Amino acid sequence: MQTVQDVEQHVPVREGEYGERVATVEPGGVEYISLKERHGKPIDLFWTWLSPNLEFATVFVGVLGVAVFGLSFWQTALAIVLGSALGSLTHYVLSSWGPKFGVPMMVESRGAFGFLGNILPAGLNAFTGTIGWFIVNSVSGAFALQALAGLINVNLHFAIAFLIIVVAQVAIATLGHNFIHVFERWALPLLGIVFALATIFIFSKANFGFAAKPIPVVGEFGGFMLLFTATFGYAAGWNPYAADYTRYLPPTVNRAMVRWRRLPAPSGARPISPQCSSTWRCPTSSTT
Repeated sequence: MQTVQDVEQHVPVREGEYGERVATVEPGGVEYISLKERHGKPIDLFWTWLSPNLEFATVFVGVLGVAVFGLSFWQTALAIVLGSALGSLTHYVLSSWGPKFGVPMMVESRGAFGFLGNILPAGLNAFTGTIGWFIVNSVSGAFALQALAGLINVNLHFAIAFLIIVVAQVAIATLGHNFIHVFERWALPLLGIVFALATIFIFSKANFGFAAKPIPVVGEFGGFMLLFTATFGYAAGWNPYAADYTRYLPPTVNRAMVRWRRLPAPSGARPISPQCSSTWRCPTSSTT
């Protein structure tokens, strides 16, 4: 069996010195990460995967069960838990491949699809992920920035808010792997506090005994399966990037720990109480 040193003599190795530096642009691209450049710990994955999931789309997925599919609160909760857990389980496995192979997930997938066969899934991922999802995040982020500006009586035009969000995302992505890890670590406490307060507020308004009112076309079981697959896909949708944030870890790292640091961070979608879902926000105490 070849050692890591033997492998480095036969594969394209990423050039440049990067190490653990943060305020610098990550060199190279999809090349193999050499042994001397490996760094980090499995705990780094906890905030790297949990923090990005504390966002608008997570809430929107949680709304689907009650507002769209007509499920009860508990049916919605069960579908979300099962879908998120199973979706995260696939990511759990793929994340552990990063330290072993030292390349991004799209390169690793050549093992399954072949060099030419990988063009289709990689191309679809580039279109839906790097273009479609980027637009979704940018638009929702722009709306959020407008809302924050309104709190201090600043009328921020959507185009300006959109531009600020896009520039920020591109700058973070340009700096690359190490900066993203640091950014997510600092963002997690802030996002966690906001989501914790939102969760307390939402559940304080929830009608846990709300009866299911399934839509006639699919019924309760159909609605349950649709929400289950939606939450499964929301969690498994990160799979094309699973190894991207673990390929810098040393090959000697405990791969089981790599998996478990990902598992606590599924899609995180939350069921929204019936009276909140109709308007996509919870009523204040003065609302009748």
